[in-house]
Amino acid sequence: MAIDTQWATEVLEHFLGLAELYRPPDPPGMTIIGPSLSNRGTQADITSEAAVVEQILDRTLPGWRQNVEHEPKVNRWYQHLEASRRALAVIRRQPEIDAALGDDAPRLSASSLHPWVWDGARSLWQSGHFREAVGAAARKLNAETQNKLGRQDISETDLFNQAFNTEAPKPGTPRLRLMKDEDSKTFSSVHRGARALAEACYAGIRNPISHLEGELPEALALEQLATFSVLARWVDGAEVLTI
Repeated sequence: MAIDTQWATEVLEHFLGLAELYRPPDPPGMTIIGPSLSNRGTQADITSEAAVVEQILDRTLPGWRQNVEHEPKVNRWYQHLEASRRALAVIRRQPEIDAALGDDAPRLSASSLHPWVWDGARSLWQSGHFREAVGAAARKLNAETQNKLGRQDISETDLFNQAFNTEAPKPGTPRLRLMKDEDSKTFSSVHRGARALAEACYAGIRNPISHLEGELPEALALEQLATFSVLARWVDGAEVLTI
Protein backbone atom coordinates (compact mmCIF):
# COMPACT_ATOMS: atom_id res chain seq x y z
CA MET A 1 0.00 0.00 0.00
CA ALA A 2 1.84 3.09 -1.25
CA ILE A 3 0.77 5.53 1.46
CA ASP A 4 2.16 6.78 4.77
CA THR A 5 0.27 4.33 6.96
CA GLN A 6 1.14 6.04 10.24
CA TRP A 7 -0.16 9.39 8.99
CA ALA A 8 -3.28 7.81 7.48
CA THR A 9 -3.98 5.95 10.72
CA GLU A 10 -3.72 9.14 12.78
CA VAL A 11 -6.01 11.05 10.41
CA LEU A 12 -8.64 8.29 10.41
CA GLU A 13 -8.54 7.90 14.19
CA HIS A 14 -8.93 11.65 14.66
CA PHE A 15 -11.87 11.70 12.27
CA LEU A 16 -13.53 8.75 14.00
CA GLY A 17 -13.23 10.60 17.30
CA LEU A 18 -14.85 13.73 15.86
CA ALA A 19 -17.61 11.89 14.02
CA GLU A 20 -18.36 9.35 16.76
CA LEU A 21 -22.09 8.97 17.25
CA TYR A 22 -23.69 9.29 20.65
CA ARG A 23 -27.13 10.01 22.08
CA PRO A 24 -27.14 13.38 23.84
CA PRO A 25 -29.11 13.62 27.07
CA ASP A 26 -32.70 14.73 26.79
CA PRO A 27 -33.38 18.37 27.60
CA PRO A 28 -34.63 18.96 31.17
CA GLY A 29 -38.28 18.03 31.48
CA MET A 30 -38.39 16.41 28.04
CA THR A 31 -38.15 12.85 26.75
CA ILE A 32 -37.19 12.38 23.12
CA ILE A 33 -38.57 9.20 21.60
CA GLY A 34 -36.74 7.59 18.71
CA PRO A 35 -33.17 7.79 17.38
CA SER A 36 -31.45 11.09 17.95
CA LEU A 37 -27.73 10.64 17.41
CA SER A 38 -25.17 13.42 17.33
CA ASN A 39 -21.48 13.63 16.49
CA ARG A 40 -18.88 14.39 19.16
CA GLY A 41 -17.17 17.10 17.13
CA THR A 42 -18.56 20.20 15.49
CA GLN A 43 -19.86 19.98 11.95
CA ALA A 44 -17.22 22.48 10.83
CA ASP A 45 -14.37 20.34 12.19
CA ILE A 46 -15.80 17.12 10.77
CA THR A 47 -16.34 18.67 7.34
CA SER A 48 -12.77 19.94 7.28
CA GLU A 49 -11.32 16.55 8.20
CA ALA A 50 -13.63 14.72 5.77
CA ALA A 51 -11.93 16.40 2.81
CA VAL A 52 -8.68 14.63 3.74
CA VAL A 53 -10.31 11.40 4.90
CA GLU A 54 -12.08 10.99 1.55
CA GLN A 55 -8.72 10.97 -0.23
CA ILE A 56 -7.42 8.27 2.11
CA LEU A 57 -10.57 6.23 1.52
CA ASP A 58 -10.21 6.61 -2.26
CA ARG A 59 -6.75 5.07 -1.98
CA THR A 60 -7.49 2.30 0.52
CA LEU A 61 -11.12 1.43 -0.36
CA PRO A 62 -11.71 2.22 -4.07
CA GLY A 63 -15.41 2.47 -4.77
CA TRP A 64 -16.32 3.03 -1.11
CA ARG A 65 -18.99 5.56 -2.05
CA GLN A 66 -20.87 2.84 -3.92
CA ASN A 67 -20.01 -0.13 -1.71
CA VAL A 68 -20.44 1.21 1.82
CA GLU A 69 -23.97 1.66 3.09
CA HIS A 70 -25.17 5.25 3.30
CA GLU A 71 -27.72 6.07 6.01
CA PRO A 72 -28.37 9.84 6.01
CA LYS A 73 -31.43 9.36 8.24
CA VAL A 74 -29.17 8.00 10.96
CA ASN A 75 -26.45 10.62 10.55
CA ARG A 76 -24.92 12.69 7.78
CA TRP A 77 -21.50 11.09 8.36
CA TYR A 78 -22.65 7.49 8.72
CA GLN A 79 -21.04 6.33 5.46
CA HIS A 80 -17.76 8.09 6.23
CA LEU A 81 -17.68 6.50 9.67
CA GLU A 82 -18.24 2.99 8.36
CA ALA A 83 -15.73 3.42 5.52
CA SER A 84 -13.12 4.88 7.90
CA ARG A 85 -13.45 1.91 10.25
CA ARG A 86 -12.95 -0.47 7.33
CA ALA A 87 -9.99 1.48 5.96
CA LEU A 88 -8.35 1.58 9.37
CA ALA A 89 -8.68 -2.20 9.69
CA VAL A 90 -7.14 -2.71 6.26
CA ILE A 91 -4.22 -0.38 6.99
CA ARG A 92 -3.49 -1.92 10.39
CA ARG A 93 -3.70 -5.49 9.13
CA GLN A 94 -2.10 -5.03 5.71
CA PRO A 95 1.14 -6.85 6.65
CA GLU A 96 -0.93 -9.77 7.95
CA ILE A 97 -3.06 -9.74 4.80
CA ASP A 98 0.01 -9.66 2.57
CA ALA A 99 1.61 -12.55 4.43
CA ALA A 100 -1.54 -14.66 4.29
CA LEU A 101 -2.77 -13.87 0.78
CA GLY A 102 0.29 -13.14 -1.29
CA ASP A 103 3.99 -12.55 -1.51
CA ASP A 104 5.81 -9.36 -0.71
CA ALA A 105 6.27 -8.39 -4.35
CA PRO A 106 6.53 -4.71 -5.32
CA ARG A 107 3.18 -3.00 -5.85
CA LEU A 108 2.31 -0.55 -8.56
CA SER A 109 0.54 2.62 -7.49
CA ALA A 110 -1.66 4.24 -10.13
CA SER A 111 -0.56 7.66 -8.93
CA SER A 112 3.02 6.83 -9.99
CA LEU A 113 1.98 6.42 -13.62
CA HIS A 114 2.68 9.15 -16.15
CA PRO A 115 0.49 12.19 -15.40
CA TRP A 116 -1.17 12.09 -18.82
CA VAL A 117 -2.46 8.61 -18.05
CA TRP A 118 -3.39 9.01 -14.37
CA ASP A 119 -4.89 12.49 -14.79
CA GLY A 120 -7.12 11.13 -17.52
CA ALA A 121 -8.17 8.10 -15.50
CA ARG A 122 -8.26 9.43 -11.93
CA SER A 123 -11.90 10.48 -11.39
CA LEU A 124 -13.39 7.44 -13.10
CA TRP A 125 -10.96 5.09 -11.37
CA GLN A 126 -11.74 6.43 -7.92
CA SER A 127 -15.45 5.86 -8.52
CA GLY A 128 -14.82 2.24 -9.51
CA HIS A 129 -15.32 2.66 -13.28
CA PHE A 130 -12.12 0.89 -14.30
CA ARG A 131 -12.98 0.16 -17.94
CA GLU A 132 -14.00 3.75 -18.58
CA ALA A 133 -10.89 4.97 -16.76
CA VAL A 134 -8.64 3.09 -19.17
CA GLY A 135 -10.56 4.54 -22.10
CA ALA A 136 -10.21 8.05 -20.68
CA ALA A 137 -6.46 7.57 -20.24
CA ALA A 138 -6.18 6.44 -23.86
CA ARG A 139 -8.02 9.54 -25.05
CA LYS A 140 -5.86 11.81 -22.89
CA LEU A 141 -2.63 10.30 -24.26
CA ASN A 142 -3.92 10.60 -27.82
CA ALA A 143 -4.82 14.27 -27.28
CA GLU A 144 -1.46 15.11 -25.68
CA THR A 145 0.37 13.46 -28.59
CA GLN A 146 -1.72 15.40 -31.08
CA ASN A 147 -0.88 18.60 -29.21
CA LYS A 148 2.84 17.83 -29.16
CA LEU A 149 2.88 17.20 -32.90
CA GLY A 150 0.35 19.86 -33.82
CA ARG A 151 -1.79 17.29 -35.61
CA GLN A 152 -5.54 16.96 -35.14
CA ASP A 153 -6.12 15.39 -38.55
CA ILE A 154 -5.19 11.85 -37.44
CA SER A 155 -5.44 9.93 -34.20
CA GLU A 156 -4.57 6.80 -32.28
CA THR A 157 -2.75 4.04 -34.23
CA ASP A 158 -2.30 6.13 -37.39
CA LEU A 159 -1.02 9.06 -35.33
CA PHE A 160 1.66 6.99 -33.60
CA ASN A 161 2.64 5.09 -36.73
CA GLN A 162 3.39 8.36 -38.49
CA ALA A 163 4.98 9.94 -35.42
CA PHE A 164 7.49 7.13 -34.89
CA ASN A 165 8.13 6.49 -38.60
CA THR A 166 11.90 6.43 -39.14
CA GLU A 167 11.70 8.33 -42.41
CA ALA A 168 12.61 12.01 -42.41
CA PRO A 169 9.81 14.42 -41.53
CA LYS A 170 7.73 15.94 -44.30
CA PRO A 171 5.72 19.17 -44.45
CA GLY A 172 2.79 18.73 -42.07
CA THR A 173 4.16 15.36 -40.90
CA PRO A 174 6.54 15.84 -37.96
CA ARG A 175 8.24 12.86 -36.33
CA LEU A 176 9.01 11.85 -32.78
CA ARG A 177 12.55 10.72 -32.06
CA LEU A 178 13.46 8.64 -29.02
CA MET A 179 17.18 8.74 -29.89
CA LYS A 180 19.47 10.24 -32.48
CA ASP A 181 19.44 8.71 -35.94
CA GLU A 182 22.87 7.18 -36.37
CA ASP A 183 21.73 4.73 -39.00
CA SER A 184 21.88 1.94 -36.45
CA LYS A 185 19.78 -1.13 -35.90
CA THR A 186 19.01 0.16 -32.41
CA PHE A 187 17.46 3.34 -33.79
CA SER A 188 15.20 1.34 -36.11
CA SER A 189 14.37 -1.19 -33.41
CA VAL A 190 13.41 1.42 -30.81
CA HIS A 191 11.02 3.26 -33.09
CA ARG A 192 9.57 0.07 -34.52
CA GLY A 193 8.91 -1.03 -30.95
CA ALA A 194 7.21 2.28 -30.16
CA ARG A 195 4.88 1.85 -33.14
CA ALA A 196 4.14 -1.71 -32.08
CA LEU A 197 3.38 -0.70 -28.50
CA ALA A 198 1.06 2.08 -29.69
CA GLU A 199 -0.81 -0.36 -31.90
CA ALA A 200 -1.12 -2.79 -28.99
CA CYS A 201 -2.48 0.02 -26.80
CA TYR A 202 -5.08 1.29 -29.24
CA ALA A 203 -5.94 -1.76 -31.33
CA GLY A 204 -5.51 -4.32 -28.56
CA ILE A 205 -6.78 -2.36 -25.53
CA ARG A 206 -8.55 0.88 -26.44
CA ASN A 207 -10.79 -0.47 -29.22
CA PRO A 208 -12.04 -3.60 -27.39
CA ILE A 209 -12.95 -1.75 -24.20
CA SER A 210 -14.91 0.76 -26.27
CA HIS A 211 -17.17 -1.96 -27.63
CA LEU A 212 -17.34 -4.58 -24.90
CA GLU A 213 -19.71 -4.40 -21.94
CA GLY A 214 -19.03 -5.23 -18.33
CA GLU A 215 -16.48 -3.95 -15.85
CA LEU A 216 -12.78 -4.77 -16.00
CA PRO A 217 -11.13 -6.41 -12.98
CA GLU A 218 -9.16 -3.75 -11.12
CA ALA A 219 -5.80 -5.56 -11.49
CA LEU A 220 -6.24 -5.96 -15.24
CA ALA A 221 -7.25 -2.33 -15.66
CA LEU A 222 -4.16 -1.23 -13.71
CA GLU A 223 -1.94 -3.30 -15.99
CA GLN A 224 -3.53 -1.65 -18.99
CA LEU A 225 -2.98 1.82 -17.54
CA ALA A 226 0.66 0.90 -16.96
CA THR A 227 0.99 -0.07 -20.62
CA PHE A 228 -0.33 3.32 -21.70
CA SER A 229 2.02 4.95 -19.17
CA VAL A 230 5.08 3.45 -20.90
CA LEU A 231 3.94 4.87 -24.22
CA ALA A 232 3.16 8.23 -22.60
CA ARG A 233 6.68 8.51 -21.18
CA TRP A 234 8.18 7.76 -24.60
CA VAL A 235 6.05 10.41 -26.27
CA ASP A 236 6.64 12.98 -23.54
CA GLY A 237 10.40 12.51 -23.66
CA ALA A 238 10.71 12.34 -27.43
CA GLU A 239 12.15 15.11 -29.60
CA VAL A 240 9.90 16.55 -32.30
CA LEU A 241 11.48 16.78 -35.76
CA THR A 242 9.89 19.11 -38.31
CA ILE A 243 10.89 20.82 -41.55
